[in-house]
Parts: sequence; C-alpha cells; structure tokens
Amino acid sequence: MAGENHTTLPEFLLLGFSDLKTLQGPLFWVVLLVYLVTLLGNSLIILLTQVSPALHSPMYFFLRQLSVVELFYTTNIVPRTLANLASPHPQAISFQGCAAQMYVFIVLGISECCLLTAMAYDRYVAICQPLHYSTLLSPRACMAMVGTSWLTGIITATTHASLIFSLPFPSHPIIPHFLCDILPVLRLASAGKHRSEISVMTATVVFIMIPFSLIVTSYIRILGAILAMASTQSRRKVFSTCSSHLLVVSLFFGTASITYIRPQAGSSVTTDRVLSLFYTVVTPMLNPIIYTLRNKDVRRALQHLVKRQSPLP
Repeated sequence: MAGENHTTLPEFLLLGFSDLKTLQGPLFWVVLLVYLVTLLGNSLIILLTQVSPALHSPMYFFLRQLSVVELFYTTNIVPRTLANLASPHPQAISFQGCAAQMYVFIVLGISECCLLTAMAYDRYVAICQPLHYSTLLSPRACMAMVGTSWLTGIITATTHASLIFSLPFPSHPIIPHFLCDILPVLRLASAGKHRSEISVMTATVVFIMIPFSLIVTSYIRILGAILAMASTQSRRKVFSTCSSHLLVVSLFFGTASITYIRPQAGSSVTTDRVLSLFYTVVTPMLNPIIYTLRNKDVRRALQHLVKRQSPLP
C-alpha cells in the first residue's frame, strides 16, 4: 500500500478562488461576460476575414488563425473556471482531464506564439520587401507557416505533458490554481521535479524568447524603413498598420514572460492566479477589440456586413 500513490491515477483538486469566497460571485459574472465577449469578438473576426474580399490577404489570414486559436484557448479554460466559481467548494478534476487541459493549453499557447511571429514577418515583408510580398507570402507559404505553428505546439505539448504526467504525484494532490498550468502541477510532483523544471525553463526560453527576438528584429527593420521615408503622412500610415499587432504582442509576451520567467521565489499564489486569469480570460477578449477598433479595413468590412444584413427601409 505504501506505493499505491505511484501506481494509481490521482484525482487533482483545483482550489480555484475558493479562498476568496466573497469575490467568487462577482468574479463569476465578470468572467462569464468576458467569455461571451471573447466568443463574439473572435467569431466576428473569423466571419469578416472569411466573407469580405477586402480582407483576403495574408495579414488577415493569420488574424483569422489567431482568432481560431483564441476561441479554443479560452474555451479550454473558462467553462471549468466558471464551474469552480459557481461552487462554494474546490472542484476535482481527473488525472486524464488535467493532462488533457494542460496539453491543449500548451498546444494553443505555443501556436499563438508562432502565429504572432508569422504576423510580424508579414508586416516586415509588406513594408521592407513589398515587391517580393506575393512570392514570400504566397498562399502555400502562409499555409506552411500556420501548419508549422500547430505542429510546433503539438510537439511541445506532447513532450511536456508526457514528461510532467509521468512523474509520481501524491494520492490526493491539491492545485492552488483554477487550471492545470505547468508550474502549479509540476510543483506537486514528488520526484524528478528538477529535471522537469529544467525542461520547462528551456522550452520557455525557446518558445517565448526566440520568437519574441524574431518579432523585435522584424520591427527594428520596419522602424528603419519608416525612418527612411520622407513623408510624415507615409510614416504614420505604415506605423498604423503595425500598431495593433504590436499591442497584441506586448500583451501576450508581457504576461507570458512575467508568469514563466520571473523568479518563483518572489511569487505568490494570488499573483499567479491573477496573471493567469489575465492571459487566459482577458487577453483573448482584447485581441479582436484591438484589431477592430484600430484597423480601418476591419471596421469597413464590419460596416459593410451590417448594412448587408440590415432590412431595407
């Protein structure tokens, strides 16, 4: 019986926000509202980029893929979070359910990271090498970049989930979080944790810092091209095409870096949960809002769609 917790599959207990009972009710309605806005906003982006001929370009193709990722990403997290918030007690999740949630979480997170890099490359080619745009970003090249993004996510998730969930856990593991995130689950493992932490940090450097470095490199070259322009109006026009993407990149990589790269010794359970709530719930809602409000093409496509659906006077 002494080794039973090493041979049976434990059931994890997600504490969620059960220690903040007075906030659970208001937080439930806030998260629900944000989730509904996320579903509406990202679905609208997918629809607009699909039906509007003006949005049939590589830039909006990548934006559509990003919205697909955001829909799956938030749906993987929010429904269970809402169930936890609606209950006065911590909710259990099976071993397989926890592994599946983490697997999907990693696949979509890494895929989004790669897609944002592809979108930066799109802006670089459009501004710095416009004569080669149709060649470098042909439909086949765009599909290859999207496929590579998904494949990278799948390979990373398979490696991490297999490594983490092959470790022994206590018979009644308690996760002080509202989702099966990598670090909270990893801290529960009773053996082999050091090796897994090294693997996690290595992947963090590879899949956060390297793509971020590529994005920064792209925008350094874009900035050089902008500064070389003689017309101030041309500079503003070019910069406006990049501003939405820059804002989304800042939100994504900023929260990811703070969550996974900051020293764990200085972190707290509450800080971890607040950060996770922001990048799993709030950020997917902000992305379509940013692209809709700051992009004239998307606004025009939305106005045209509304006019087409409105009854004639």
